[in-house]
Amino acid sequence: MSLMGSIFICRSNLSENRPPSTCSFFFLVILLVQLPFLSLTTAQASHCRTTCGDIPIKYPFGIDDGCGSPYYRYILVCSDSGKLELRTPSGRYPVQNVSYSERHILLTDPFMWNCQDTDRFRPTRPFSLDTSTHFSLSPQNEYLFFNCSEDDVIIQPKPIFCEHFPDRCDSSCDSASYLCRHLPQCPSALSGSTSCCSYYPKATESLRLMLKYCASYTSVYWKDIGSPQPYDQVPEYGIRVDFDIPVTTRCLQCQDRVKGGGTCGFDTQTQNFLCLCEERNITTYCQDHSVSGHNRRVGVIAGTVTAVSAAGALGVVGGVWYLKKVRAKAPVTCGVQSNENRLF
Repeated sequence: MSLMGSIFICRSNLSENRPPSTCSFFFLVILLVQLPFLSLTTAQASHCRTTCGDIPIKYPFGIDDGCGSPYYRYILVCSDSGKLELRTPSGRYPVQNVSYSERHILLTDPFMWNCQDTDRFRPTRPFSLDTSTHFSLSPQNEYLFFNCSEDDVIIQPKPIFCEHFPDRCDSSCDSASYLCRHLPQCPSALSGSTSCCSYYPKATESLRLMLKYCASYTSVYWKDIGSPQPYDQVPEYGIRVDFDIPVTTRCLQCQDRVKGGGTCGFDTQTQNFLCLCEERNITTYCQDHSVSGHNRRVGVIAGTVTAVSAAGALGVVGGVWYLKKVRAKAPVTCGVQSNENRLF
């Protein structure tokens, strides 16, 4: 029986001057029972956006809670203006692009040096990643540091320095770097009095120490343009972050178009796997008809109906007790019960 149907039946009976008490409680029970499922339908209909701006959102990522892999929960954010951002311990960074085939994200850091800054170095902050996530800084990144203190930072041409001091090679900042001599997009942005060296920090702490003794820094990654070697890569400003795609048999089954073509997700409370389908969330795949009826309503994304469900359960218990008491004294007054609308 629908909620509106219940209202109509009760109103009709009231117009015939029948006792209102049973109708009131019958309506209350119907309301409390159906509210959770109304909320559930809304949650399922609106989950798992597939784009943010012009950037596609696919597994293992999700911008709605319960979508994608729990390993990347709360990592990507779609702003109110439709801009995709990556959340890290050092801040939120605009996402330029996501490559699912090459498994990397390209970021920009507004605090890093850019060509428009020339010799005017602004306060900056070190970029960092959460080491507990499945992210890593790509080895295709190169960091350029400007105006570093020679008393605190080893600034030497790397090939010569490494030849003489192989045990300290990793700690040197290469002043003979190709990128320092050919700054991408603006080769003449720095004056002759500004020093530049290239260094790849192996940890956030080493980057923090470098910035303590340098005026500023920027990140350059090598972009693959598909040309024949050695001209297959060009330098561009930005941060390349690599990621893993955790693939499981259950996720592959869920995504299989022959089995319904669902979306891989997870229960927001237990973080257990869920296959998100058009009308239900289940633990197998969308066309698995062997799943029992009560499992068709499990795993609500974002837990939107937990509190309402609890209220509904209490209402049902109270309603059962009251209706049993009323039945002992009076006949049913809220319409004729049938197998289609019988509650208890």
